[in-house]
Amino acid sequence: MSTVVVKLGGAVAGDSAETILALAQRHRVCVVHGAGPQISAEMSRLGLPVEFVNGRRVTTLAGLEVVRRSLADVNAVLCATLGELAVPLFGDEIGLQATPVPELGLVGEALPSLPPAVAQALAAGKFPVVAPLAVGPLNVNADDAAAALALGLGAERLHFLTDVPGLLLGGAVATSIDAAEAERLLEAGDLAGGIVPKLQAAIGAARGGVEAEIGRTAVLG
Repeated sequence: MSTVVVKLGGAVAGDSAETILALAQRHRVCVVHGAGPQISAEMSRLGLPVEFVNGRRVTTLAGLEVVRRSLADVNAVLCATLGELAVPLFGDEIGLQATPVPELGLVGEALPSLPPAVAQALAAGKFPVVAPLAVGPLNVNADDAAAALALGLGAERLHFLTDVPGLLLGGAVATSIDAAEAERLLEAGDLAGGIVPKLQAAIGAARGGVEAEIGRTAVLG
């Protein structure tokens, strides 16, 4: 049975159980989730600055505490929705490694890896549900973490389930884009916001041999 990694944005995490359970009929499924809207809302409530650079959150020590709490809340809801086969995991506790990105604060860029806890959960027929923190602890973009785990697992596919339909080009959703063209768009600054880290992660996964899909857009290696 092949392995699929599903990355859930915080906006859709609570509504994705049906998709994940359907995939689990045919694949081993590893879930990585974000909590972007929840983190931003809580930081605003506490009077903490909400700042992004190329779609990646700038994270202070106080911000990291909010990130962990928000991820824990989303993880708990998601695991409850998926049922008894869901295994809650936090990346920094299971050994997810990342290269620090000091210009963004307590942030790291996830490195391809296969934490033993993820492998054990999959081998037992369960769903590892991974919150994207890395050893440090460091805040890791969930898209990066999903791609890193997909590469470490040798996954067949990486799905980004999000509240946008895919990559918009010329006002329409692109059905597919190759990695070289995607990189040209990024380098030209033609894209902005949350699609940037998703596309960067999808490019890395596709070039590593993992099929990647952002909504309805396939990213080809």
